[in-house]
Amino acid sequence: MTTPVKPTDADETTTLRGFLAHFRAVVRSQCEGLDADQLETPLPPTTMTLGGLLKHMSYVEQWWFSCVLHGEEPSGIWADVDWSADEDWDWHSAREDSPVELLTLFDAEVAAADLALDRALAVGGLDQLAAVQRHGRGISLRYILVHMIEEYARHAGHGDLLRENVDGTTGL
Repeated sequence: MTTPVKPTDADETTTLRGFLAHFRAVVRSQCEGLDADQLETPLPPTTMTLGGLLKHMSYVEQWWFSCVLHGEEPSGIWADVDWSADEDWDWHSAREDSPVELLTLFDAEVAAADLALDRALAVGGLDQLAAVQRHGRGISLRYILVHMIEEYARHAGHGDLLRENVDGTTGL
């Protein structure tokens, strides 16, 4: 997979979406070509794994772009998760999924998130407020995009370390 080039001279929306696409591709590439055991290899002392990271980001895509932005209920595998029993279910349950299942889930959630983002941009632009408040305050679509870029960038750094530990690959 080719990592999208981050825009350097585009409008705000294109720039934000470009950075998001870039970091999505980085995280996906960190997991490509690995088997189930490799996706479940932690780098102690953390229990974080690349498989868990991929499944976590799949959930985060749906959470922010469907649940928070549009006020929708979680759907698909996320609808029945008992988060009170395991608040890190997305991270822990990844070991039960094959590499193909994890990548397919990630791709599907990214595609659905892009459609949700397209819907929102068509009606209100970056200044519109999400359907769900955070900490008692309204949040804009701009905030959600910047937050998602931050989330991906942070986890891409984790992914770099995890992938290097698995097979020595760097620079993805």
